[in-house]
Amino acid sequence: MKKLLLSTAFLAAALPALAQEYTPDPNAKPGGMITVTYKDDVATLDPAIGYDWQNWSMIKSLFDGLMDYVPGTTELRPGLASAYEINENGTVFTFTLREGVTFHNGRVMTAEDVKYSLDRVTNPETQSPGAGFFASIAGYDEMASGTATSLSGVEVIDPQTVKITLSRPDATFLHVMALNFASVVPKEAVEEYGTDFGKHPVGTGAFKLGEWSIGQRLVFEKNADYWRDGVPYLDGVTFEVGQEPIVALLRLQQGEVDVPGDGIPPAKFQEVMGDPEQAARVVEGGQLHTGYITLNVAMEPLDKLPVREAINMAINKERITQIINGRAVPATQPLPPSMPGYTEGYEGYAFGVEAAKAKLEEAGLSDGFSTELYVMNTDPNPRIAQAIQQDLKAIGVDVDIRSLAQANVIEAGGAGQAPMIWSGGMAWIADFPDPSNFYGPILGCAGAGEGGWNWSKFCDESIDDMATKADSMTDPSDPERLKMWSDVYMKVMEEAPWVPVFNEQRYTMKSARMGGDDALYVDPVSIPVNYDYVYVTE
Repeated sequence: MKKLLLSTAFLAAALPALAQEYTPDPNAKPGGMITVTYKDDVATLDPAIGYDWQNWSMIKSLFDGLMDYVPGTTELRPGLASAYEINENGTVFTFTLREGVTFHNGRVMTAEDVKYSLDRVTNPETQSPGAGFFASIAGYDEMASGTATSLSGVEVIDPQTVKITLSRPDATFLHVMALNFASVVPKEAVEEYGTDFGKHPVGTGAFKLGEWSIGQRLVFEKNADYWRDGVPYLDGVTFEVGQEPIVALLRLQQGEVDVPGDGIPPAKFQEVMGDPEQAARVVEGGQLHTGYITLNVAMEPLDKLPVREAINMAINKERITQIINGRAVPATQPLPPSMPGYTEGYEGYAFGVEAAKAKLEEAGLSDGFSTELYVMNTDPNPRIAQAIQQDLKAIGVDVDIRSLAQANVIEAGGAGQAPMIWSGGMAWIADFPDPSNFYGPILGCAGAGEGGWNWSKFCDESIDDMATKADSMTDPSDPERLKMWSDVYMKVMEEAPWVPVFNEQRYTMKSARMGGDDALYVDPVSIPVNYDYVYVTE
């Protein structure tokens, strides 16, 4: 084994050099509170469960994992581990933990906590939508099948050392260790609160939960004992829920709100961009994003391939992009164009009403059928759902729109109760910049279980095998590996469990008093905002 210090080196197999520790902003002014608004309440702050746009950055500020990212980037950096050893074939990682890191309850974190946390997230009883990310760890299959209660591949060597053995090389493993799902949690707190741990989170993060008034607000307080020196800058963050996005924008204009968590309301986008004073506070960022419609292959008549093909052909993607003021390009496949492994030149299913009708006739449904489309109830998603409804009406498919809070849509999707879901507001943004991330959780068999994010419930073991072979290569940028991922997504499109609709650019706003690099407000990892590193200037 070759010892590698996390702050200076990375997996020798060919991954890019690990970034240096982040240098604190010399202009940062410590102190102050900020106000962030959301339309809906937060579903959970449990890192093993939470997996939506709203709670992701909150959880990241409450918890830490062995690995982390340089703020505002997708560059890996040290987390709760200070160093690691890796064997020559890339299947054994031995992590050395930082000394003296404490949980919010005051207890010192140890290697036992790391093992407990990984066992918990992969235990089917937890119903974690991220369990499949850990499939390369030895013993995962036994955990998934319920024949084991502990990962055989995770071993505590001593209080400061944990060894993780993989069943195969995994090009994404260190990225997985930086996901919220890999956050370290204290067993005693989980056992004390049980299924309510998500309402009483205890982590090692830069902030701790001070108050949660259901349906009104959450208040995060600065963790004075945080192990990273100099951060967070803020004394705290107040998240006000139940705020309509248009009201939140008005309050931001009046200086009462610092970040509108739901972004700029589409109906107000042109107005905001046309006002120089407001436009100066708009932050734009690229993102590895795809918005899509899931088609539940376990429900009739969506279990028929020609029906799914017909729906793909019936959707006018160009028209839908105009609903969001052209802030997107039509999608042809699950991967966004800037993601490695994207299949250049693939045109997808061409829009055509008559061709779609012919597919329904092929399926024996020339008279059409009725179904339901679930959608998050924040604008513009209900309007997009109405456009989808109109497109499908044109081929004889009657769609009943179920417009619900984000958490309710996610719950219905995970339970397999939704025939179709428009993913807007919950659409997939990569957890890390690798093509594998668009497969396992949302298209692979591991994500199709109860509570998973594979809402189409699509599971093709032959495609899963292709994906596993691609990720068993140690060099993530190997052209052969990227070609394998391209083949995976082309096979997926042949089965049509989705309608890829568009790839969206990201826009948000901040108040005049907010400081910090713009990248922190469109952070590709701490979506939507990296609260640990922003600050106020007054």
